[in-house]
Amino acid sequence: MRNRSTDTYVGIHNDLHGGMTAIGTIIKDAWVFGLIPKDETCEGWKLADVQMLYDKVSAAWAPYGHLVSRLPPELREKHTRIYDAAIARAQAAGWVPGQDMDSDME
Repeated sequence: MRNRSTDTYVGIHNDLHGGMTAIGTIIKDAWVFGLIPKDETCEGWKLADVQMLYDKVSAAWAPYGHLVSRLPPELREKHTRIYDAAIARAQAAGWVPGQDMDSDME
């Protein structure tokens, strides 16, 4: 049995499709809200630390109903900039939105 308490995250730039994953989304949102510095990739973080970051990100989204359209202009612009760059990097590396790499999903 795997010991999840010792599992660590590979870092957003080493993650599947350049971080176009659930954990990658947490990190990008944390950058948007200034919860972690933009150069923090979370490489080597324990999954419990990622969960704590998720809790902070969720709390930061709450006043906006978890909707980008409800963000104030400066946060919306920051979100757009961060996500557009992430999407461009992922697509350059071969990511196709909506195409799951899990063979069970073909």
